[in-house]
Amino acid sequence: MRGHAEGNEDAAASFVGRNAELAALRAALTRRRLVTVTGPGGVGKTRLARRALAADAGPATAFPDGIHWADLSPLPGDRLLVDTVADALDLDDHTPRTLAEAVRAWIGPRRLLLVLDSCEHLVAPVRVLVRDLLDAAPHLVVLLTSREPLALEAEHVLELGPAGADDALALFTARADAARPGPAPAWTPGRLAAARAVCARLEGIPLALELAAAQLTDHTVEELADRLARRIGPLSGGPPAAAGPWYGAPGHRPPRHRALRTAIGWSHEWCTPRERLLWLRLSVFGGTFDAEAARAVCCAPPLDGAEVAPLLASLVAKSVVRRTPDGAGHRMLDTIREYGAMWCDGVGEGDALRTRHAAHFLELVRAAEADWPGPGQRAAYRKVAAAYGDICAALDHLLATDPDAALELAGRVGFFWACCGCLHVARSYLERALSAARPAEADAPGRMRALWALGVTLLLQGEHEEAHRIAVACEALAARPGAGPEPALDAAYLLGVSHLLAGRPLAARMVADTALEALTGTPFDSGPRLRCHLVRVFALTGSGLFADAREEAERLRAGCAARQEYWTRAYADYQLALIRLFEGRPADSAEHARAMLESKRELGDSFGTALGFDLLAAARAANGDGAGGAHAYGAGHAFWQAVGHPQRGTPELRCVREEFERTARAALGAQAYEAAFAEGVRYGRELRGRPHPR
Repeated sequence: MRGHAEGNEDAAASFVGRNAELAALRAALTRRRLVTVTGPGGVGKTRLARRALAADAGPATAFPDGIHWADLSPLPGDRLLVDTVADALDLDDHTPRTLAEAVRAWIGPRRLLLVLDSCEHLVAPVRVLVRDLLDAAPHLVVLLTSREPLALEAEHVLELGPAGADDALALFTARADAARPGPAPAWTPGRLAAARAVCARLEGIPLALELAAAQLTDHTVEELADRLARRIGPLSGGPPAAAGPWYGAPGHRPPRHRALRTAIGWSHEWCTPRERLLWLRLSVFGGTFDAEAARAVCCAPPLDGAEVAPLLASLVAKSVVRRTPDGAGHRMLDTIREYGAMWCDGVGEGDALRTRHAAHFLELVRAAEADWPGPGQRAAYRKVAAAYGDICAALDHLLATDPDAALELAGRVGFFWACCGCLHVARSYLERALSAARPAEADAPGRMRALWALGVTLLLQGEHEEAHRIAVACEALAARPGAGPEPALDAAYLLGVSHLLAGRPLAARMVADTALEALTGTPFDSGPRLRCHLVRVFALTGSGLFADAREEAERLRAGCAARQEYWTRAYADYQLALIRLFEGRPADSAEHARAMLESKRELGDSFGTALGFDLLAAARAANGDGAGGAHAYGAGHAFWQAVGHPQRGTPELRCVREEFERTARAALGAQAYEAAFAEGVRYGRELRGRPHPR
């Protein structure tokens, strides 16, 4: 889920011309702190911004702390606006402060460029956010793309018009050649004249030209020009007046809006009835979707499951749907999605479609949870991360229509989000779902699961007392008749971790042992049981029983490795690294710390990565490598900054960290230590910027 503009991946590849506009935008970004590229939908605002910021354009030197891109087009409202910006910044704040405060503090003195793409439907809240960020961060530069400006005093507006005649013709002919299978026919004077007519009729709007070019698989360019000349309307037989805000009232649309509307409506008209139906149903997806999701959500009479894949391929060929770069997913551009949504509401399918959409993502999260203890864990994390926006949309729909289902979905996805650092959004949805759901007596298992996930979230945010109270409440709910075995193990895990973080390892061990002894089985029978065994290992280490802790941790690690399970394996390596340090075996400790980092990277866990670097630093320092220790401490510091609070962990780690930080500093001297530390910080920031599962 992390911080890049999905759906615009082909922007650079399809970019033609615009040299004057590129130069103007690049110049504005060197002189102004707030730049907005405006223009009608489909004119190429996003493409211009991405091309201006492309690596070969050399903008990165002006922004040493990076260029961060937030795609706002999937957001139906402003509820997740700040979360999306934090995501773009790769900020995994683990504090109880508001996320807006965390974003302001994190940007602070940094010199970075924040791009907010597709802001037109959120102008008012974006205006407030941008003004606050610019006031709080003196070196921040913000670039927006929007159909209208923010109307702020400091704003520099660059209005983007249609492509010039030559650029429009070059784009149209290139797309037309790519659309045809096999060798493209020559552009004879007659074909070029027809192509120029198409470009003129569509007023140089790039998206309109691409949609028109996609029709050349079944039609000649002369036929396209003739049909446009006869002004065939896109809404013939369409739904009643359900136009979205960018379309405007009939007779009052800006000409360039009419050109794009004509092209989109024209593409719609030339789709088969079943392709049109799939188009409108696919508009329910806010982000990327795969063929399985399309089939699950869009398969309802008169469409059956076998039809979805070929119809989807046909929409791709018509440029209505675009493939992701890896070929595994699909996405609609926002203007095309808006058109489909308009038809969806017009024919009365909206509510049923959103219900099927929510049901699919609830089932996806159920399956991910079932896969958690075994080889499907990494794939489950990635599926949940990729579906972040759609899961939020499903939660919003269920909160309004089925609070009990919303409670289940929030409770099941909450642990995934907490592990990936999405604490603020997890807490918000969990608290809303708990407030909206029926009383506890009506749905004890669902309520207990959501409370448990909220407790885990609060622990990670440092609110230990409130988390402990929730753990006690979960224990009481789990003890009710008919609750089943899993809730008792979940409650024991939460209560045990609460004791560990408070420095009570003996209490943690008693809680875990009691739960495990009451419910016989093996560690890998379920996720809750596996987590309870992990609490036991932590408790043994915290009690100084290193031999027992090592034996159990090695057994857990071996089982995890055999099953390709990453989360528990990472924390087993964490404990083994700590134990080996206490036993005077720093080389072995470093090996386990590196293994922990590999596992945490697979899951995109900044908090766990920070812990792993601290352990690696201590192991290196203990082994006489002061420079390596300082470098690892610096890398960890970069991740702790993303987490948003000082270094944390169980009490025994704090002591180790402080001791070996002093060791490394003494071995190197202050100046050399600070230099190695600074290099480590740079490495950590670079590592955080690399793609990972979230």
